[in-house]
Order: sequence, then structure tokens, then C-alpha cells
Amino acid sequence: MTTTDVRMFRERDERARRSRLLRRFLRHPGGFIPASVFLFVVLVAVFAPWLSPHDPNFVDLAATKAPPSPEHLLGGDSTGRDILSRLIFGARTTLWGALVTIATAVVLGVPAGVVAGYRGGVFDRVASWVSDALQSVPGMIILLVVAAGTGSNFVILMATVGVFMVPGYFRISRSTALSVAGEPFVAAAVVAGLSDTRIVFRHIVATVYPPVIIQTALTAGMSMGIQAGLQFLGIGDANTPSWGAMMNEGFRLMLSEPLILLWPSLALGVTIAVLAVMGSTLAELVRVKAPVAGGVDRPDDEAHAASGELAHADGAQAVAVHGLRVSYATAAGETEVVHGVSLDVAPGEVVGIVGESGSGKSQTVFSLLDLLPEGGTARADRMVIGGRDVLSMPTKRRQELLGREIGYIPQEPMSNLDPCSSVGHQLVEPLRRVHGLGRAEAIGRALHMLARVGIPDPERVMHSYPHEISGGMAQRVLIAGALAGDPSVLVADEPTTALDVTVQAEVLELLRELQREAGSALLIVTHDFGVVADICDRVVVMRGGSVVETGPVAELFSRPSEAYTRDLIAASLDDAASRAELDRAWRESGREVAR
Repeated sequence: MTTTDVRMFRERDERARRSRLLRRFLRHPGGFIPASVFLFVVLVAVFAPWLSPHDPNFVDLAATKAPPSPEHLLGGDSTGRDILSRLIFGARTTLWGALVTIATAVVLGVPAGVVAGYRGGVFDRVASWVSDALQSVPGMIILLVVAAGTGSNFVILMATVGVFMVPGYFRISRSTALSVAGEPFVAAAVVAGLSDTRIVFRHIVATVYPPVIIQTALTAGMSMGIQAGLQFLGIGDANTPSWGAMMNEGFRLMLSEPLILLWPSLALGVTIAVLAVMGSTLAELVRVKAPVAGGVDRPDDEAHAASGELAHADGAQAVAVHGLRVSYATAAGETEVVHGVSLDVAPGEVVGIVGESGSGKSQTVFSLLDLLPEGGTARADRMVIGGRDVLSMPTKRRQELLGREIGYIPQEPMSNLDPCSSVGHQLVEPLRRVHGLGRAEAIGRALHMLARVGIPDPERVMHSYPHEISGGMAQRVLIAGALAGDPSVLVADEPTTALDVTVQAEVLELLRELQREAGSALLIVTHDFGVVADICDRVVVMRGGSVVETGPVAELFSRPSEAYTRDLIAASLDDAASRAELDRAWRESGREVAR
């Protein structure tokens, strides 16, 4: 691919990402019409000095309570000021107050909620307590005190209103971040080597902003209502034209001069309504259908890690794990789910971990990836990955191996691709952030890997979102992403479970071919001995969190020593011919067939 091709792809990708949402929004009836009305209000506020026929505070005694006329299109108020001019300038005041409120609430609430939901811990507890405390404070009393203490300073008053709106943003951001933090695509981003900051901005924020949009529409409406209420009570500068002050005057004259109340009430009501409709429409268009890392007990001393990172390197093994134990904290104490597992994988070797559900195979590989769910702890006598003793590494240095030395191919491909981002972006970002490639080079590498995994139209797939491609193609995308960084170790967790038989065979063949080509060690987790027979060199059989049997695939198939292994093999064979062949192999080896 030439530099020109890469540049053209980049430009198309950027244009498509900017314009797609806007086009969908403007084509939606709940988007175009309300947006046009709101844009009109904004333009009126911006160009108020030019649009206003009179000075909003100019008093014309002849226009006192005057009906609509060519000179005063909406009439005059009780002091002779032009209602249309005050209505136009009132839009500026009202929108400015709402903007101050929203800015205060968003700046304080959203970052705090995202961090609390994604990271948890002490910050989450303290921030949640502050949020609850704000909700219990009598807001109107505080506003009256602030008004008295600041001389009814408009900006300070609206910023104070924004502070009381913070809990709404905090709760929404926290709950959304908390749910997204456990999604597979966040785990995939962690394994790809992206930092917490990049994951938060790329994956968490992308899913937080739809509910924030709705909250902003509600907050804008509530802010305008509170602002009008304060001005209705006479709090604020009487000479500053605002819809609330106009409503105050109109309410006093409602029986004799109802038009004075009608115009500001109509302006305020319509503006709040179109904001609500716009927020709902945007949220509908961008709505999207991450695990907290557990720890491996290891020293956290940076200096020791830096000096001893390669001290225990095992040149003969890409993965060497001895005495691995995984436990979870429960109300009754620690419960151990993996008991002293040991396994080795040589460079270029394919080793399968097989067992029934709950056998501990996924817990074993999640320990290698440092991705145990919250509450899980892994301990080991020795753990070497890619020639590095990871037990001596602090968490940050351990995570730097992800995406570089270790590639991860998860199950459920659709769940492990972020529905908010295009396929191209999800492939390019790790190459840029983790491997330091320039944008053009990263795009070229991603396109090359998509072509290498057998995708016929890489450019179209790069522009596509996960829901626009098939499951088999999505799995190929994940394989391309895992191999794009040339890792020395590949970990595949049930990579074909969600695929049909035909696609499964194609993906296994592709995975084996690419693994041999790259020379990577491959550790594959599966419950299916058919997958083991198709791709693996050696196999580790697990049951109840322990290793039951291990050995070369051919030897284990022909001469399994454990009845559990024989049952697993027999359960994986569907046709009578395969069973008969296995029975014959067992009889020839002098072993009794398990039933």
C-alpha cells in the first residue's frame, strides 16, 4: 500500500467519523426540527444587539402596557419598555446562565463519576459520600445565602446551581463506567497494552456520553427553570433583561395584561422542550447495546523490578508457570479455585488447556494476563512470560507486556469489539499507543494484517463498525489485532466457541498458519478435544482447578491414563466411526475403554 493510499484512507476515515452521527441526527424528525428551533434561539441570543429594535431598558411612557403595534411588535411592559427587545436579550441571559450551570456540573461530576466507576476503591467511596451529601443539602436555602453574600452575582448563582446538579452527572457517569469496566472489549484493550487513561477516554467516555447528553438536556431545562424562579422572586439585577424577570412582571399583571406573561413563558417552554427532544434523539442515535484487574502477588519495588526483570529468564520456555494458585475472597474467607497448576510452553509450540466448565482453565490464563476479576488473587512459585520473570514486576511494568510480548484472542468476538468505534480505529490505536507507530504506518500495518487473515476488502472493514461485519470476520479481526504487534506469546480463550462448524475450521486453520509463520507460542483454552486434535502439539487436561493429565496430543489421544480424559475425548466424538477408531486405539494400547 502506498503512502497516498494510506493518506486517502485516513482522510476518508476522519470525514466519515465526523459526519456519520450528524447525518443521522439531521435526518431524524426528532433531530432536525428541534435543532432548527434551538439554533434559532441561539442565533437570536448571539445577535441580540443587531436584532433588537430598541434598547431593552429604554422606557417609552407612551408604550406603557401598550398592545402590539408596528412600533412595538409585541407591545410594551408596565414601565413602557419594548417586550420584543427584552425577550431577545432575555434569550442571551437565559442561555448564558444554563451554560454556566452545565459547565460546572459536567466539569465536576463526569470525571469524578468515570474515575470512581472505573477504578473504585477509596476515591469511589469518598466521591459517593460527597455526592450523597450534596443531595441532602437544602439547595434553595444555600442559593438564597449565596445571593445575599455575593450581591446576587448572576454567574456565581448559576455556578452554585451547577454544583447541586453534580450528583446527577456523577451517578450516571459512575454507573455507566462501572458496567462498561467489566465488558470484554475493555479487557481486550487492557491486553492490547493500552493505558488506563487511553481506555477511559476511548472506551469508557464513549459509552458515558449518551446518558450525559440526556442529563445535559434535563439540566439545561432545570437550570432555566431555577434561573427563572430566582428572578421571579426578585433575586438578580432588575435592569438585566431575562425571561424570568419578565415572567415575574407578567404574573403580577396576568389578569389585566396576559400577553406580558405569554411571551416569556412561551419562549422558555419551547426552549426547554426542544432541548429535551434533542437530547433524547441524540441519545437514541449513539446508544450502545471493562474487568477490574485482580492481582498477582509480587514485589512492588520498582528498583528491584528494573534490575531483576530478566534475572530469571528462561530461554527455553515462552511461558513457564509453576505452582499457580488462584483464590477469591468470600464472606467465609479465601476460596481457592486453582490448585498448584504448572505448565510450560516452548517458543513456536501450541499447547491446549482443556476441561469442562469450571475446571479452572480460564482462571489459569487470566492469571497469566493479570486480568482476574475483582477479588481474585494469583500466587505462584514461578511465572515466566516471554523470557521475563513477571513475579518481580510491579503492576505497571507487568501491564506493559500486554500487547507487546503477549497477544490475546478472546471468545465472543462481537463482545470484545467496542461497538462505539470502527474496526480500523480499534486496530490502529494499540499500534500507535503501545508500539509507537505513526498514524500512516499503523494504518498500513492494520490493513496488511486484515488482508493477511483472509479478509477480502480490508478498507471496507476498517471503516465498518462491529455490527456491520459477521462473527467469523470479527474473529479474524481479533486475530489480526493480536498478531499485529508481533507478540512472542499468544493466548486464545475459546476462540471458536461462538462460531459455526465451518467458520470454526477456517479460523483454526488460519490461527495455526499465522502462529507458525510468526513463531509465537500459542496457549489455547478450550473444552473441545476436536479443537485440541486440530491445532495443538501438547495438551493439559484440567479438572476442579488441578491438572489431571498432560502430554503430547497423539499420545494422549491413543493412550490416555485417566478415566476423566477418556470421558472428555469420548464426549467430543460425535460419530460412531470416530468412537470405533478410538476404541481400537485404546484396545491396542492395552487400556480399558471408559464409558
